[in-house]
Amino acid sequence: MELAFERRGAGPPLILVHGIGHHWQGWLPVMDRLAASRTVIALDLPGFGVSPPLPAGTPYTAEALADAVEAFCDLLGVREPHVAGNSLGGYIALELASRGVVRTATALSPAGFWSPSELVYARTVLRALRASAGALPPEQAARAAATPAGRALTAGLLVARPSRLAPEALVAAAQAMAAAPGFEETLESFAGMMPPAPPKAPITIAWGEHDRLLPRRQAVRAARWSGQRVKLLLGCGHLPMSDDPELVARVLLEGSGGQAASG
Repeated sequence: MELAFERRGAGPPLILVHGIGHHWQGWLPVMDRLAASRTVIALDLPGFGVSPPLPAGTPYTAEALADAVEAFCDLLGVREPHVAGNSLGGYIALELASRGVVRTATALSPAGFWSPSELVYARTVLRALRASAGALPPEQAARAAATPAGRALTAGLLVARPSRLAPEALVAAAQAMAAAPGFEETLESFAGMMPPAPPKAPITIAWGEHDRLLPRRQAVRAARWSGQRVKLLLGCGHLPMSDDPELVARVLLEGSGGQAASG
């Protein structure tokens, strides 16, 4: 499946997968750091960013989106890449590890480890964020993003350090969320989401210390599922890439085999 993507760097391939309502540009704060030792490929999932929707009749589930990522890698001729994802993208990374089609998987605050009440909360917040993004005229969105208080108001649930967000990045992310045709059906599918099957490839799970969308207590369940300790991303929120790019890049490099990993 043809998807929109950005490729940078040289070395072992590392696929980056965003969360629901986001787009590949969410990885920009860490891409150049990763590209120093990886071939980094950040993609837009089907129905998100500028990628086309899934084929008619294909349900928007995490498994179907993982199928699309797997087919995309085949199309590029990328065999057994390293993969990393955030939120829904983190779940997809773990799903690909459970299939044994990736070399390693790193998941940042992955979806799917919530309690029933936490799922209701997350879906309510995400719907509210999308409604807000769609209701705010572009000029007002730009004015809000230009001030620290405005960034805190519009992005404070998703990032721990809104002041580090570039205003243009915040506006673009809001536009991507408002326009994503795959958003509602994907969000509905969360009701049936269970943790993936046991992984067949090495995995790393990391969680934002100040994650306000998927609170870090969910990391305890992820640790039980994985049988290993979950890393805590100090000072970071649900979207940690802008909160601490150096820390996130280090976790992704370590998760994909360290600086000396071979292809």
